[in-house]
Amino acid sequence: MIRLTALNGRPVVVNALLVERIEAVPDTVITLTTGNTYVVRESVDEVIGAAVDYLGTLRSDGGGSAATAGQWGRVIGRATSRRAMGE
Repeated sequence: MIRLTALNGRPVVVNALLVERIEAVPDTVITLTTGNTYVVRESVDEVIGAAVDYLGTLRSDGGGSAATAGQWGRVIGRATSRRAMGE
């Protein structure tokens, strides 16, 4: 789970394993695989960083499932690709 801030200033906690996409339109909009969306104050890069950090803790704890490890790999791959492209 990652802790973020809704536009109204209230804290919101999002399951990083359910993030389908993150957009800047211009506010950061997170869409989950469930179809729920959240608009947060943090930038796209901050949300990606929080998700990568969280998923990394799952992997390093050794308690993650194969599905968790696969999701972690996809997020890391996307974050690495974006950074390489200068996004």
